[in-house]
Amino acid sequence: MHDEISEWQHGIHTGDTPALKKLYDHFSPSLFHLALAIIHTREMAEEIVADVFIQVWQKRKHLDQVQNLKWYLYATTRNIALNYLRKYAPHKTSQLDDTVLPAPPAGNTPEDLLIGHEAMQQIYLAINELPPQCRLIFKLVKEDGLKYREVAALLDISVKTVENQVGIALKKLLKIKAQHISNPL
Repeated sequence: MHDEISEWQHGIHTGDTPALKKLYDHFSPSLFHLALAIIHTREMAEEIVADVFIQVWQKRKHLDQVQNLKWYLYATTRNIALNYLRKYAPHKTSQLDDTVLPAPPAGNTPEDLLIGHEAMQQIYLAINELPPQCRLIFKLVKEDGLKYREVAALLDISVKTVENQVGIALKKLLKIKAQHISNPL
């Protein structure tokens, strides 16, 4: 995947619009959830994601200087979302809301077949029952693949807080897994 991202980055740098589309298709769902967790409205979150990719295109001549495009996209999303909050909702705080993360589409991967649909539903219900910040941190680390220090910088929290929140989420998921094993469907 890293090689594809590098190819897209180079393509965008040279003005290749299909590369921008591929980058958008790959990252927009994750960036949308980050923006939604900050901004609290779907329409504005969609607009923020669009603004991120408009900015990428506008700054494409300097894109070759970006060392980690994935991190750049997340940081840009956060910054634009916070700017929206300051501009459109100065009376609101930037606390995370109770946004429910959708389950990824069911597929025929070996993991999906092994775990089973009902068990996966239980796991996603457990994830969605986590406190909002814990849920977002878990998603950024485990689903989006960001490093603890990247999530800490992105959310302006300590690395220790990220570690603790991931630990809380994993304990809850292990409890669900243990219940599933002792009470098979």
